[in-house]
Amino acid sequence: MHDYSKMWQTALVEIETAVSQANFSTWFKETRIIREEEGVVYLGVPNSFTQEWLVKKFHNSILRILRQANEQVRALEYVIEKESGSKSDSSRNKKPAMMPTMAMPLQDFYINKEDNLNPRYTFENFVVGPFNELAHAASQTVLKGPGQTYNPLLVYGGPGRGKTHLIQAIGNQIKVAFPNKKVFYLTSERFGSEFLSALQEGKAQAFKEKYRKYDVVIMDDVQFFSSKEKFQEEFFHLFNTFKDTGRQLIFSSDKHPNVIPGLEERVRSRFNAGMSVDIPEPDQESRMAIVRTKCAIHNITLSPELMEFLASTIKDNIREIEGVVNIVACQTQLKNRELNINEIKNILKNNTRPKKMMSVKEVVKIVSDFYNIDEESIYNKTRRKEIVRPRQMVMYLLREDFGISFPSIGEKLGGRDHTTVIHSYEKVKTELKNDTILAQEVTELRSMI
Repeated sequence: MHDYSKMWQTALVEIETAVSQANFSTWFKETRIIREEEGVVYLGVPNSFTQEWLVKKFHNSILRILRQANEQVRALEYVIEKESGSKSDSSRNKKPAMMPTMAMPLQDFYINKEDNLNPRYTFENFVVGPFNELAHAASQTVLKGPGQTYNPLLVYGGPGRGKTHLIQAIGNQIKVAFPNKKVFYLTSERFGSEFLSALQEGKAQAFKEKYRKYDVVIMDDVQFFSSKEKFQEEFFHLFNTFKDTGRQLIFSSDKHPNVIPGLEERVRSRFNAGMSVDIPEPDQESRMAIVRTKCAIHNITLSPELMEFLASTIKDNIREIEGVVNIVACQTQLKNRELNINEIKNILKNNTRPKKMMSVKEVVKIVSDFYNIDEESIYNKTRRKEIVRPRQMVMYLLREDFGISFPSIGEKLGGRDHTTVIHSYEKVKTELKNDTILAQEVTELRSMI
């Protein structure tokens, strides 16, 4: 492997088609392959921000593309080059220097192969706020005696709210506090894939024994088991084994197990036998704390007004907040000054998901499917009990989340008087204060919308 420039240019062509233009320009513009030694490709990057972002977001994709170009490639390392190291051709042959700002050893970026945990997911860098303090408290209870209290522990909530960080932080902390306990992390999709392969290869018993050797199993995204009976059956047996032997199970899901469709009742009851805790949308105070913490990590200064603007604009996804702060940090370093409000707005425009616009009909369909009723019944004049609550929920969501006027809601839902809509809205709003099941339903519906 000698023509590094050609190989990397070929790789960049494929990468450019897979990411946004803003991401490509920001993170790949000043990268190059420095050398290759015994199957390890060393990729030169301009600074620690770029290194961290590529490792976190694009590592697997880059490695896959390089392997397609040369099957001898087995690993990928990142080296921070000094600016002077990339300005002249004569310096290309020199060994790149490591920047003193690189605080974390390179190996700390990589997943531990024995337990599959990411060492960077710790409680030290987990921001606790009003929105996730209950989930954090539950995790601390588990740490006092794995397998004794809150077994299983299930953390649920929408995407980008820190579920994976939290459950892996529990695993990393258990390794420190209980060195003799064997911990393993995986996704439910990987569990199902491995189980299927084991069945096809006649190695089902070996599969069972693999997971039963651990003291703590941490599994992400258990909603994947929805309507997959074979996977649920094997999962059920694993669950019983762990429960009976006092070993800890920790899960995450995008919704409460009671509203995961296609989940067998026996599996649902196993989840409910433990502790299920929600991580809702982060509040403004928590979002400010996250922005402040990430800025401190990157050693950049933003005015209180700019931090408040970021926290107010990105409301439901911690991952997006972190990503935007990473880009702000990179741009701040490159420009060697604090960014202004227009530059921040431009970054947000190019690197956050646009808010999804949804029609009344789409909201009605989501609510109808959730309650397993015919969506036409929402528009009809029927007062059947099983229809009234879903209809009230539609009215509440249209008003609360989309700001549609009461008369307009009434008109779109079968020509109802606006006073009827107001009554329904107020009824749901009042009951939410004391009805935990109703509150849970609203949370799940919002995650679907």
